[in-house]
Amino acid sequence: MRFFNTEGPIRPEDHYHLPPLSRWDLDAILTLIDQKKYFLLHAPRQTGKTSCLLALMEHLNREGRYRAVYANLEIAQTAREDVPRAMRAVCGTIAAAARLYIGDDRLFDWNEIALATRGADGMLGSLLETWSQQSPQPLVLLLDEVDALVGDTLITLLRQLRAGYIQRPHAFPQTVILCGVRDLRDYRIHASSESEPITGGSAFNIKAKSLRLGDFDADEVLRLLLEHTNETGQVFTPEALDRVWELTLGQPWLVNALAYRACFELREGRDRSRPITLDLIERAKESMIVERVTHLDQLAHKLQEPRVRRIIEPMLAGSALGEAPEDDRDYLLDLGLLRRDGSGGLVIANPIYREVLPRALASGPQDSLPAINPSWLAPDGSLDAERLLDAFLDFWRQHGEPLLKSAPYHEIAPHLVLMAFLHRVTNGTGSLEREYAIGSGRMDLCLRYGGLTLGIELKVWRDGRPDPLDDGLKQLDAYLAGLGLDSGWLVIFDRRSGQPPIEERTTSLEQQTPAGRRVTLIRA
Repeated sequence: MRFFNTEGPIRPEDHYHLPPLSRWDLDAILTLIDQKKYFLLHAPRQTGKTSCLLALMEHLNREGRYRAVYANLEIAQTAREDVPRAMRAVCGTIAAAARLYIGDDRLFDWNEIALATRGADGMLGSLLETWSQQSPQPLVLLLDEVDALVGDTLITLLRQLRAGYIQRPHAFPQTVILCGVRDLRDYRIHASSESEPITGGSAFNIKAKSLRLGDFDADEVLRLLLEHTNETGQVFTPEALDRVWELTLGQPWLVNALAYRACFELREGRDRSRPITLDLIERAKESMIVERVTHLDQLAHKLQEPRVRRIIEPMLAGSALGEAPEDDRDYLLDLGLLRRDGSGGLVIANPIYREVLPRALASGPQDSLPAINPSWLAPDGSLDAERLLDAFLDFWRQHGEPLLKSAPYHEIAPHLVLMAFLHRVTNGTGSLEREYAIGSGRMDLCLRYGGLTLGIELKVWRDGRPDPLDDGLKQLDAYLAGLGLDSGWLVIFDRRSGQPPIEERTTSLEQQTPAGRRVTLIRA
């Protein structure tokens, strides 16, 4: 039985899949190859790049006009800037790939000759020159994980390809496709041999195109999910189908992971006589986030990088990006953390990532929380909003100040501590949803626990700015209207300098929004 794939390239006999060559413009690719172009394929991790390259190699070899070989260069990453060691690894990988995919064993002997005659800085060029001259058809070389190489190793690879370019196709490959996460123009290569970083574009100025492999569209998500229905007879309810698209916006790994968990891991989902429902999709999503599965954990790890923080921190705070460098913005787009919306503005790529990022940042404060008696629960086990308010105010007065230091992003430390507290409240029984956007000036939270839904708006009062109360009441009005609620919380964190201690300035009182909704105003 086939299943949804979340590890490595697809195997058609094992995995539900979309034909890889349908995911890009094959005619345009073949035209570039016919024109002897060198070009780049890039996309975020686990979007299907390797599957597309392998499918292209098989297509070209089956057609017979070219000899195509795919090689993954990641093995050379451990060599770092040890160029002789790295070039032996690169050339050895290409030789092994030629033997595996087209049955050509000669490259191993040519490698030794190339190293002896041209040295490490010319070994790759010599190998490709000899191979091209001895090949009955022009060569097409597909090099994956190129951006795993670093420093002088990456520079020498790019420059050897550039040096041999004018000899194509008789004494160098007809086409070389470089594949990685980032667009080559965005490479900043820090090499020990250079005083300044070298840009990928200057080291490889023969690149004709940079192609980006996109996410699935809504129709492709539907086609993939229906592969399961066609094979097993198990249907997805219309609400479940819509929710997979809404949560993932077509990110290929997320689509496969959600569907795999719902259909193959959850007990109810494994019963093929039962449909895959909206509830199963929601449970699959929540378990993926809580467990920080590998793909999501890799993204969360990126939050520690300064160039990621420079973008994500103001986004979470609802602030403008200010002087965020273009390189930083492009980096997050290449990682797939961000996308551009219909107006061209930057937003988090999909709702699952939007949930993962603040939750990952709140994990430090959450781990630092003291033991808290769940005084917010009524005798029947339901959540009592009045008791929750009292519990939060008591918690904040006692523990807010020291816990702010455990938050990794200083600008949104109060948000993260509050979220950590609310996660302790939900404790696997309820849920906490977040909304935030550049320039909104706020973060919105929606706490759901049993029959209670609580809308919360967070604002920050900073030096030199007016009291955000009026804006907060207006914004909360719109948020509560969207949730269908008549009441909620407005939390204003006073971050101005020279303020009294937290325990003295933390208060609550009742307010009304312009539309007459009842608001509990918390000043903290």
